Amino acid sequence: MSARALHLAEGLTLPLDTVTQTIAILAKRRAGKSYTMRRLAEQLFKASQQVVLVDPKGDQWGLRSASDGKGPGLPIVILGGERGDAPLDVLSGEVVAKLVVEERVSVLLDLSLFRKREVAVFMTDFLENLYRLKAREVFRTPMMLIVDEADAIAPQKPQPGEERMLGAIEDIVRRGGQRGIGCVVVTQRSAVLNKNVLTQAQILVALRTIAPQDLKAMKEWIDVHGEEAQRRTLMDSLPALPIGDAWFWSPGWPTVTGIFKRVHVLPIETFDSGKSPEPGAKPVEPKNLADVDLDAIRRQMAATIEKAKQDDPKELRRLLAQASKDAAAKAKRISELEATTSGSAPVKEVVEVYVPFIPDLVRGQVGDITDAVERFHREMSEALRQHGQDVERELRNLSGMLSTIPRTEAQEAVTVADVKEFGRRFESGGRTSAPTATKPESQRVPSTSAPSPGLGKCERAILTVLVQMDEPLTAGRLTLLTRYRYSGGFKNSLTALRTAGFIVGENTGLMSVTDAGRAAIGEVEPMPTGADLADYWLAHPSFGKCERAILRSLLTKPSGLTADQLCTATGYQYSGGFKNSLTTLRTAGVLVGKNTEVMRASEELFS
Repeated sequence: MSARALHLAEGLTLPLDTVTQTIAILAKRRAGKSYTMRRLAEQLFKASQQVVLVDPKGDQWGLRSASDGKGPGLPIVILGGERGDAPLDVLSGEVVAKLVVEERVSVLLDLSLFRKREVAVFMTDFLENLYRLKAREVFRTPMMLIVDEADAIAPQKPQPGEERMLGAIEDIVRRGGQRGIGCVVVTQRSAVLNKNVLTQAQILVALRTIAPQDLKAMKEWIDVHGEEAQRRTLMDSLPALPIGDAWFWSPGWPTVTGIFKRVHVLPIETFDSGKSPEPGAKPVEPKNLADVDLDAIRRQMAATIEKAKQDDPKELRRLLAQASKDAAAKAKRISELEATTSGSAPVKEVVEVYVPFIPDLVRGQVGDITDAVERFHREMSEALRQHGQDVERELRNLSGMLSTIPRTEAQEAVTVADVKEFGRRFESGGRTSAPTATKPESQRVPSTSAPSPGLGKCERAILTVLVQMDEPLTAGRLTLLTRYRYSGGFKNSLTALRTAGFIVGENTGLMSVTDAGRAAIGEVEPMPTGADLADYWLAHPSFGKCERAILRSLLTKPSGLTADQLCTATGYQYSGGFKNSLTTLRTAGVLVGKNTEVMRASEELFS
């Protein structure tokens, strides 16, 4: 075999100029498409060709280790994901494209930590700039762009915000070869891969496919490129193809007779990091990874980022405006603090500001912000030293008084509004005692009949969930069921409720509602039971389509299902999104069991 050829299977060797062709690898889940993609990537890399692999799921990092995990694999740079050599920012698409083109480095782009809309932002910038930069003659060197889960990058029905991304990948598959860009699109859902992208593929690699809609999508490629007799041979065999068997079909390339051959793809030579976990099996962690020049990559990335920012007028104006705004705000806060703590007039001085990536001329006009920050820190520290003990003492007094207030129908409990009012009085300089536990008769609301008027929206939601669930809950479960983010506002609501004596427990542990909290929230609709409880959770607004599909499947099988069985039952793949849905259901308390074990619906849903 020629050292400059790509050996994919016994009896199938592709020429090196495959690197600038467009290839579609189509198959159902676990039929061997990732093996085929990985084998092609390995062969291209070993032939000293540049490879850029886009990995939306985050399971191709095993390229860096040998297949047994004991030796090194390929020295490909990993950007992004949990195992990245350097992180990816959602706005760094252009920077990464410049790195790939100008430095001719092979990279694995792990997008698994991006949200869907963030993937669209990053990939739009990356693909558009990759195509633009490769137009320059000096950069027209061969490069293979491999896009795994390509239906996420080239969807048949793009959502708002995905149109430019789709247009960019279309440009590459249509005209990228002239600029040295080959492209491999890989998907298990041929039906949802954009047809304008699929039909541009010069080479079709088809593995086992069952779904009628996916077979129909393949037929669209065949109608454009193939012959009827070959179509029947291929289509009739696809539903029963063994795992790893693949049809390679390339009409008119690399010779006029083309390729139409069924083969069994050779094993990959790097670690199979995308292998689905087996119940009860201990995960294998590679012991040895190939070395890459990380210092050089980080230097190149940093230099490219800085140069891009310096060359961008919009970024320059933004930094200037933000720096001026920050400097003014900090100067005002410093002056107010000095006037409050010492009684002196506001300090009148020039605040110097330092702005990164700004030319020296502009930097000199804006100044250095470091002194202002240090001054602000000193003043805040002095204020806290003077007043911190007073604050702590008053809060202790308030907490002690609240714990002794009797909670009866005739005497209303102190509300969150009372606590906030006390805070305002203390903040304004008053050193009075805490508000009393009772109000004028005309302002009293019986706590057993209606929620306390002093409760905020978030506080009412927290108390309602705690009363409904009638058990201690973690902060994670509370945020899920109340549909609030675990933000500063949410934590402030927990603090206010805890200070008022309405809940007990710390944010890092379990939190419960007190009798005072039950009285403050008033009547709460109880949780349903049995089948009604199951319907309640199926309609819960915190759950999406995937969570509901999983829960329905578990409700039909009380003995439980494995992750593989759940994927089969729901039609979802075992991806990051699917695992997130399992975590959501587990957090809500309606799913029991780890992902690697048999998972069941909570017994309460069947009682």
